[in-house]
Amino acid sequence: MTSLQMSAQEEMVEKFLDAAARGDLSQLSALLSHSPSLLNQTGYSGWTALMLATRNGHHHVAEKLLSLGCNKLCTNSSSQTAYDIAKFWGHGHIARLLSRADDGTLHGSTLHPQENYFSRETLDRLSGKRSDAGWLEAKQRDPDTVYLLFSNLSPMATVTKDTSGDGMEPGTPDTPVWFAINADEDAAELLKRCEDNGCFFPKTPNRDLLRLDEEEAGVVAQARSVLAWHSRYSFCPTCGSPTSLQEGGHKRSCLNPECRSLKGVHNTCYPRVDPVVIMLVIHPDGNQCLLGRKSIFPARMFSCLAGFVEPGETIEEAVRREVEEESGVKVGPVQYVSCQPWPMPSSLMIGCHAIATSTDIKVDEDEIEDARWFPRQQVVDSMFRGAHQTLVIPPRQTIAHQLIRHWIGINSNL
Repeated sequence: MTSLQMSAQEEMVEKFLDAAARGDLSQLSALLSHSPSLLNQTGYSGWTALMLATRNGHHHVAEKLLSLGCNKLCTNSSSQTAYDIAKFWGHGHIARLLSRADDGTLHGSTLHPQENYFSRETLDRLSGKRSDAGWLEAKQRDPDTVYLLFSNLSPMATVTKDTSGDGMEPGTPDTPVWFAINADEDAAELLKRCEDNGCFFPKTPNRDLLRLDEEEAGVVAQARSVLAWHSRYSFCPTCGSPTSLQEGGHKRSCLNPECRSLKGVHNTCYPRVDPVVIMLVIHPDGNQCLLGRKSIFPARMFSCLAGFVEPGETIEEAVRREVEEESGVKVGPVQYVSCQPWPMPSSLMIGCHAIATSTDIKVDEDEIEDARWFPRQQVVDSMFRGAHQTLVIPPRQTIAHQLIRHWIGINSNL
């Protein structure tokens, strides 16, 4: 390209960006019809037409640019996306436009709340029927009832015939009543009696559970968490006596008539849920996030910091304590984002964003092996360009992945 041609191109880019900044849709459209490559061109400090239209509140221009397929993930020299700019300047109507997925749903919309993996409630829990022994007995004999069989907390699954690859199918969610059973018998012996030759028990359930579809995942999460509790509470934690199963598996009662657990309500009698905070810590400049790495992670993978909530502790204080313990970074404001059941064995992951008030990192090597600040653009590149990058983001089924998506302003349905 000659210097004269380069000058003409630069002039056209300048006119295009100026039209976007002024909200002149007619000129912008005319320039694009002549040179479609202008759509994602950048000017001073890496600002695109979408960013300039957003900065000045020109909703109609932003809408047009998005309809033409402009890249809303571009960042300027300050690592800001157009979504960040809309939020900063208070243009909520444009922020909602920028966060809209292809299906029209809105990121963070109260009409379309974020649903994390393992969270979908496909089945009615029928809590009112749990104490009805006659109903339970009848349903256990009902030929339409589905039984989910687990071996050492690994669910029996079948190989799907989907051309996208092997998967796991615990059954059909339309069946009226489901029960789950954890067998002590050897998995190989159980499979010998199975009529379907495609059945198997995953050898690495913590990983293979992430291959379920959304509906199956919610069912298995509920079943596995309750079965894990039964495997650990065969004896009363109050007096050590044997316990019996009640209320369709949602309660265990001590068989010692003198045990004080039989008087009043005791949390040892019901399936326990362990609250865990998991948080994406955001740099004070808003354009970096703190991610940590454990030695058991796959190569180059970094994730959000996490830790158990201690007795008598609020979610906010648990976030601040865990972040400082693991990374040495101090945290101020904490905002709840969403939560996720995690049936390994029975945690509730409470997802938060937290704003750092300090930036120096001092890793507790007993907890994690590394922690770093990652620029927004590197995170975006890793999420959408895959494992070839130097940073690998946790898979989409994890709440860590969704917290990162939430931060960069991308709908989880994309």
